Amino acid sequence: MTKTRAHVYISGRVHGVFFRENTKREAQSKGVVGWVKNLEDGRVEAVFEGGEEAVKAIVAFCHRGPKASHVTGVDVEWQSYTGEYEDFQITY
Repeated sequence: MTKTRAHVYISGRVHGVFFRENTKREAQSKGVVGWVKNLEDGRVEAVFEGGEEAVKAIVAFCHRGPKASHVTGVDVEWQSYTGEYEDFQITY
């Protein structure tokens, strides 16, 4: 299985709509590790690591977001897998 890493910034109505919690749940269900956090400028930032297909699925989720969100943009930087994370966390 090929492993990869994605560093993602999500724009739109993504604060106060359980975006981080839903992202964590989606990542854990697919075995993806990393973190997600709110940024002061209103965006959400996340790093996902895991199997290529699982990480792609989480990035696809970020384009939709949870029901109450309204995603207007997703910037993704694909990077080399590092293996530095053991689980998925919401950070502050």
